[in-house]
Amino acid sequence: MPNPHPRSLMLALGALTAFGPISLDVYLPSLPQLGADLGASESLTQFTMSACMIGLAIGQLLWGPISDRYGRRMPLIIAVAGFVITSVLCTLAPTIGVLIAIRLVQGLCGAGGMVIARAVVHDLFSGTEAMVAFSTLAAVMGVAPVLAPLIGGAVVTFSDWRGVFVTLAVIGVLLLLVSALFVPESLPRDERTSGGIRNDFRGIGAALGNRGFMLTALTLSLAGVVLFVYLQLSPFVLQQQYGLSPQGFAAVFAVNSLGILGAAQLNRRMAGRVPGARMVRLAISVGLAAAIAVVLAAVTSSALPWLLVPLFIAVSTHGVNNPALTALALGRITRGAGSASAVLGTMTLLVGALAPPLVSAFGVSATLLGATMLVAFAAALLMATLSQALRPEPPH
Repeated sequence: MPNPHPRSLMLALGALTAFGPISLDVYLPSLPQLGADLGASESLTQFTMSACMIGLAIGQLLWGPISDRYGRRMPLIIAVAGFVITSVLCTLAPTIGVLIAIRLVQGLCGAGGMVIARAVVHDLFSGTEAMVAFSTLAAVMGVAPVLAPLIGGAVVTFSDWRGVFVTLAVIGVLLLLVSALFVPESLPRDERTSGGIRNDFRGIGAALGNRGFMLTALTLSLAGVVLFVYLQLSPFVLQQQYGLSPQGFAAVFAVNSLGILGAAQLNRRMAGRVPGARMVRLAISVGLAAAIAVVLAAVTSSALPWLLVPLFIAVSTHGVNNPALTALALGRITRGAGSASAVLGTMTLLVGALAPPLVSAFGVSATLLGATMLVAFAAALLMATLSQALRPEPPH
């Protein structure tokens, strides 16, 4: 590894990979307040999150090929600087429509940190080392969902949702400094793509044509629906249906995020001992059982703890599924890792962005939350089992 301080590098990359949770989780406790202030419906308020997620998804298709052509470092710094600027603009949004538009651009900028961080890991690690590295990123990234809603909950006690976006801007400035100080250039010039725009995006076409990569990416996307449905529906379910305060919701959210962090640490320790494909199938199976328990707790109107315990288990499986499936997918790629990372992230985020608003059209409830998780886990398990998406293949 060419960096003399690998721990600093992994912490930096973990923080950059956390652009998704940072962009979304900090203002989760303020969602109901935001909707009331701007006179927006629940569905439209949720779309401020979906717009950011769509930007995070599409933006990866932009930054991935750019980083394959121009290297990792400069595109990363430009993307993070854009995130800071759009965070400030969000504080000035006069209407829900304007906020949605700015959030879309904010997501486009934040996508750079996510896709380039994964590409840097691919540049420097392979095999079991890559699995350990991605699990380390997931563990570092797991701190963001723990701290973000707590910070957001604290901010809304003395400010409003606009103050939350000021906080996002400050976080963006810190990440800009981290990028400049700790992330080196990891892509040698002789390994970069060349030619016109068409050639820049050739790596995307190669990834789309890689059957093993795509099936693994689809498995990750289906399993990821669980996390995104939880992110967008739980503020309304727990605060409005079960009466939790913004601070109470933030505490529950932090505990669930610790579950993701713990699962990522477990996956890191098991890397090299248990095949990643086996860990994924086990995690999805456990999540499926937990989702069934969530549905049962909801339909029987059980006390809140009976809902929160299986919800914790279901959400925690993301700590295994995300790093393991990411490593398995990118392990099938030898060249154009930025583009492949972009395809992987785009698929996951697009599915995650579209699923919650669609299902919430039927009315947000604990039953809907559990049922959606159940379907997502079942589909992911079916994909992992029947399509043999996790069968080892040589990278190409």
